[in-house]
Amino acid sequence: MNKKIKNICVFASSSNFLENNFYKDASELGKLIGQNGYNIVYGGSTLGMMWACAEQVKLNGGKVFGVMPQRLVDMGCRTDNCDEFHLADGMRDRKGKMDEISDGVIALAGGFGTLEEMTEMIVQKQLGYNKKPIVILNTNGFYDNLLKFFDVVIEQKFANKIMKDLYYVANTPKDAIDYINNYSEPELVMSKHEIYSR
Repeated sequence: MNKKIKNICVFASSSNFLENNFYKDASELGKLIGQNGYNIVYGGSTLGMMWACAEQVKLNGGKVFGVMPQRLVDMGCRTDNCDEFHLADGMRDRKGKMDEISDGVIALAGGFGTLEEMTEMIVQKQLGYNKKPIVILNTNGFYDNLLKFFDVVIEQKFANKIMKDLYYVANTPKDAIDYINNYSEPELVMSKHEIYSR
């Protein structure tokens, strides 16, 4: 366990219609989060990979912190199994609260919401608003095409190659947790030259 990290924010799909390997990795990650002494911060849902992960955290000794906007609560998406539940004003407020109470981030496979949450955290780290570990769990090669696009962004000078140091790509849940356990905060924030020059 990394003593500087207690709460891990997990972004993941809320779909119940995925191949079983995605739920398997989500469950295994949740198990490892709990067994390694961490808690989970997540969207507070009973659905998909989100709940597959959160449920295992709880079953393995970790606490579950849910964050959800009222609109989704009204739709019946909320679980009553959270140790703490935070009601957010909207999706932007939800992301802010999840960021506020977490010490690290793991993005599992997901849709547009997961993509937005993950990339915002990378940009926040680029600009020095956080120094958290950011892990992309690449189950079944789900993120292969996105990672190739990241390479295109860098190759065509839309971003500095140093951006690739801001996140870690894990192929297994164990790899993801090992990275969190051994993570050391970077000492320096990226300079203006590093962000805007090539």
